[in-house]
Amino acid sequence: MAGPVKILAVGSAAGSISDLFAKIKAIDAKHGKFDLVLCTGDFFGPVREVDEGSDTSKLLAGDLEAPIDCYIMQGEYPLPEKVVERFAKNGGELCKRVFLLSKSGIITTANGLRIACLGGTYDAEIYSSAEAAPGFLSPFFSTQTVERLLSNTLAKSASNQSYKTLAAIQSSASSSQLIDILLTNVWPSAITQFSDAPLPSPELASSSAHVLDETIRRIKPRYHFAAAGGKPPQFWEREPYVWDEDEGRVSRFISLGAFGGESLTGKKPRWFYAFSIAPNAPGPTPRPANATNNPFKGTYRPAKRPRETTDTAENFIFGNVRQPQKRSRIVQGEPGKPPPGYKCRRCESTEPGHFVRDCPTRDATGDTGGKKPKPGYVCRACGSELHLLEDCLTANSRPPQGERRGGRRGPPKEIARQIVPTQSSADHVDVPGGGHVLIVPITHYPTYTTIPPDLAPPIVEETEKFKAALRAMYAEHGSVGVTFEVGRLSAKGGHAHVQSVPVPLKLQGRVEEAFIQEGQQFGIDFEDDPDAAMEACANGRGSYFKVDLPDGRRMVHLIKDHVPFSIQFGRQVLVNLLGMPDRFDWKACMLPEEEDRADAQAFKTAFAPFDPSG
Repeated sequence: MAGPVKILAVGSAAGSISDLFAKIKAIDAKHGKFDLVLCTGDFFGPVREVDEGSDTSKLLAGDLEAPIDCYIMQGEYPLPEKVVERFAKNGGELCKRVFLLSKSGIITTANGLRIACLGGTYDAEIYSSAEAAPGFLSPFFSTQTVERLLSNTLAKSASNQSYKTLAAIQSSASSSQLIDILLTNVWPSAITQFSDAPLPSPELASSSAHVLDETIRRIKPRYHFAAAGGKPPQFWEREPYVWDEDEGRVSRFISLGAFGGESLTGKKPRWFYAFSIAPNAPGPTPRPANATNNPFKGTYRPAKRPRETTDTAENFIFGNVRQPQKRSRIVQGEPGKPPPGYKCRRCESTEPGHFVRDCPTRDATGDTGGKKPKPGYVCRACGSELHLLEDCLTANSRPPQGERRGGRRGPPKEIARQIVPTQSSADHVDVPGGGHVLIVPITHYPTYTTIPPDLAPPIVEETEKFKAALRAMYAEHGSVGVTFEVGRLSAKGGHAHVQSVPVPLKLQGRVEEAFIQEGQQFGIDFEDDPDAAMEACANGRGSYFKVDLPDGRRMVHLIKDHVPFSIQFGRQVLVNLLGMPDRFDWKACMLPEEEDRADAQAFKTAFAPFDPSG
């Protein structure tokens, strides 16, 4: 188990970046050494344009260096356009030691800590009516933003991990949504329940976002830092609370005052908080002496006005946590019926009347005769939400129910290894290393069309540069390039990517017809106007399958809801075109590790003269 990680959390810099770095350096010299700094709230302040000579300008130019690795977030204001451009280009690294967290992102540090972030502020109308997750140029977050955060918590990631294939990305699923540290701008609404810690201003209890409560219940952060605790922000630390069902997992909530900006009294409220946290701590957690009832469990009576007390408990370096006084009690439900606030884990219903064991959907069947999935489940072979993977016709290559008795299920077919034979598996190699590659944006979005408009242009531009570079490389070896993309939306949220495959020059005139003929067998038709079809999918409004033909034209199929579509369709067309149907199964393409490495090196060497990144 890794040792404790020392972290310094700070409040909104509000543009006073150089002063904040100086303070961080002084605190680190006195109380460090810290492993990292978490910067909550508005790091850049309300500015949209970056003025020459400003701290933001110096930071982006590399003239202002952070003393420690700093992770920053979006607060209640839109981010400056130049900052957004740098984020899109570098995948979050704005400059040396300063990293901008995604609006709904999660990172795993080298120490093994899982840190999640939900940036932006809450507006009820925008939250429920937005067509897509707002980007950094919007101050708000939406229901899509929260859903994406929850999806991202099920993916393992590491700041120092480099995935070489999409299969590796897809196989990095986590079985737990639990988070070590959560950063948000706004407060969850239930956080003040059962607390006797006096609020710096009474209106804070009613200025929170209730939509965060369910997120907290699911990810159970051990530390939760917020920044929007009043105007200007004030410091408030809640007593710890416990999740009994998770081995007594302890959660703590701290809202930090602002470092920069105006102060009501002329004296800045407490704006920093130092703590140590051990990643992956095994076994039950000791219950703190001042722990309260969990504010996110069930339905509760309104909290009474907190009383003054002098009893305190010290934590690391600074910060007194108030001892608990009289606590409110849980409102119990009627015998034999779910208590108020109970949510069925199967159908997600909050309506009173049944436990999960009595759920009317428990015995429901899917469209292929098997068990019906829970809401939000997506078959990873065909994208359907109406059946489980083990019952998928595409994955198992078997007829519908009634014709499959006694038949053996085949293995699920997922995106995997090289289509094109390489060194040890072919009589000749047209492109060094085979040439079948994936182009995967660093920033996590399920499709290219769901990337927010403020982030999309540089990501799309760079993708097109790599596609052009691959075509030029293929041409040097007597081949043309075919690229295809499965832009499939799902509640689980995949990872946008493009596959590029070299095809011998003699076959370039047969590519379009191959997709058409293969598609006819599976009810896959292509739109007459591909540009209009893609416009219909803009801002994440629909799923699609897109092919870039060797002559520059495009083919687009609009994936229909509840109609199975195999993510292997593009692979299937090309292996048949190349006369290699046996390579549809990825297991037929496996090579020893040393040969895989040789292929990768051969491709890197051949691609180097064409690499647009230099």
